[in-house]
Amino acid sequence: MATSVQYAAVSLGPAEINRFHSSIVSFIWNIADDCLRDVYVRGKYRDVILPMTVIRRLDAVLEETKPTVLKMKATLDAAGVDDQWPALCQEAHQAFCNASPFVLRDLTSRTHKQTLKTDFETYLDGFSPNVQEILEKFEFRNQIGRMIDADILGSVIEKFVSSDINLSPNPVFYDAEKTRLKHPGLDNHGMGTIFEELIRRFNEENNEEAGEHWTPRDVVELMADLVFMPVADQIKDATYSCYDGACGTGGMLTVAHERLMTLAEQRGKKVSIHLFGQEINPETFAIAKADLLLKGDGDQADHITFGSTLSADGNATRQFDFMLSNPPYGKSWKTDADKMGGKKSILDTRFNAYLDNGEELAMLPSVRDGQLLFLLNNAAKMKFGDDAPLGSRIAEVHNGSSIFTGDAGSGESNARRYLIESDYVEAIIALPENMFYNTGIGTYIWILSSQKEERRRGRIQLIDATAMKEAMPNGRSLGKKNCQLSADIRSEIVRIYLSMEESDVSHIYPNEEFGYWSVTVERPLRLRVCPERKVPETAFKKATEYKTVTEALASVPRDTPLDDWNAFAKALKLRKTLLNRLRPLITERDPDAKPVAGESDTELTDTEIVPLTYEGGIEAFIENEVRTYAPDAYVDEKKTQIGYEVGFAKYFYKPTELRDVSEILASLQELEREADGMLDEIMGGLLG
Repeated sequence: MATSVQYAAVSLGPAEINRFHSSIVSFIWNIADDCLRDVYVRGKYRDVILPMTVIRRLDAVLEETKPTVLKMKATLDAAGVDDQWPALCQEAHQAFCNASPFVLRDLTSRTHKQTLKTDFETYLDGFSPNVQEILEKFEFRNQIGRMIDADILGSVIEKFVSSDINLSPNPVFYDAEKTRLKHPGLDNHGMGTIFEELIRRFNEENNEEAGEHWTPRDVVELMADLVFMPVADQIKDATYSCYDGACGTGGMLTVAHERLMTLAEQRGKKVSIHLFGQEINPETFAIAKADLLLKGDGDQADHITFGSTLSADGNATRQFDFMLSNPPYGKSWKTDADKMGGKKSILDTRFNAYLDNGEELAMLPSVRDGQLLFLLNNAAKMKFGDDAPLGSRIAEVHNGSSIFTGDAGSGESNARRYLIESDYVEAIIALPENMFYNTGIGTYIWILSSQKEERRRGRIQLIDATAMKEAMPNGRSLGKKNCQLSADIRSEIVRIYLSMEESDVSHIYPNEEFGYWSVTVERPLRLRVCPERKVPETAFKKATEYKTVTEALASVPRDTPLDDWNAFAKALKLRKTLLNRLRPLITERDPDAKPVAGESDTELTDTEIVPLTYEGGIEAFIENEVRTYAPDAYVDEKKTQIGYEVGFAKYFYKPTELRDVSEILASLQELEREADGMLDEIMGGLLG
């Protein structure tokens, strides 16, 4: 691993790089306190600081080529060329450019507020469309009027172009001869690091909302290792793709990119990595796209799509090598369902499948929670065949709902059935509680692969890592997050996963272990006839019907059995509608009566859960577990459903160790002695 970085011909070691980055982050962070404190509440500082950081970096990168860009623009204007951006960006030697007559530093001379506002808006309008999209999603133009009214826009600009920091890729010197370095140049990777640190700080400041789009770094790094480490030694000199369908600020893509690059370098491989993502929240979309643009990844930034992955999939025709995601859980997807024509009309092949036997499998969960749809979306983007020797690998973090919510035949259960019966699921890992900023609930990492190694085929590994954690530094919580996964803990979890070892915290089961039949068990309806009961005339619509019924009852032969409704009904010789009205009036349930032909007793209907692994299947289960107590029980096969769930509590249950009887008796005797002593004291006090 490299121990130094070359910043524009200035070699800095790791410690110096960290100090350099930290000083810039602190300076920018202090701009908020210096300029925004009396105008914005603390939680809204990001509305100004993040877009201004993007603007200043882009401005600094474009400053050198600004004259040639303006010269080209004049030439294109004279030639009447409409689509000028490709040529202007080429002249700027970047994936973006600014065609306004200004650089940001020019605006510091504006003393009149209205002139500053007009010129700043002209400057912003000069950016290329890819930057315009970022500014639009940041809604940054909405802040200009507020800053002008508070007379702080000029101060904010002055701070960002201050000589006390350098966001340019070029070094700054104290002297014209360039012998005394003031600030090293800031390369794209360093700028990305600084921007991510600002995002992290703002997210921690607003931790009550951060978990919606920001996954803690320790969890992301674990997910990246779980995705890449099993195939690390198979990485070739090739191009790989990485995708996040709920990319938020792009943190998972960034970590995945770094991790894959490091693994490739360690093995002497040269890889190219294409990042793809989609995000529905405008601000976080802008952050993700800006982050990639700041790192010099112009093409990568264009691969971040705005909108809902569920109802407006921006990558419908693509497949990816690696996919990592933290989808929203416990969040309604009704709006998406409505956009797709209503839940009952959704035919999207990502969420509807056919089993090998031709059975259609609808995998749409309750509209209250759409997290499993993101997992199905990723599964639909897997690669198969000889052209993809590594297959596709997925890591997704969910809450417990995705592993056990939903009865057999429900969308949730069907989704699990599809993923498990397709043999995609390699492992599910239970994380400690309180790992995320906005929720203390337990979470689980799903690991999927389209090309399992031989030892994993037909099997799923469960890892209970709920106790594998350490306290946050200095015992400080970030929202609900009061613990973390240290590097050593992450390494141990990955080791357990890679070794596929059986232990107290790691179990391996065949896929069928998680499946079951939901069986409807019926009992025949048994009725005893009570002909002596008075039949009310009001039970029938017509007097003639009442007369017909009473005459029929009177004509039934005396030897007709009263414990056999079929025989009694035959003797009545009434049409079916009259029989149906009469029966509840003259019968009662009797377990000793004969069964009513073709009818079950709804009060005795029961549902049994039969494991797919039960020896002999459903019939053996009913014979062994049900007919022992109810010999006349039978299964309504039309109602049988297959379900899947993964109950960690079932597989990692640890019963509380019971105390020895002698220990319990000794404790009782001690309590008795203490009670006697207290009683003696009380009585002594009363008598004294």
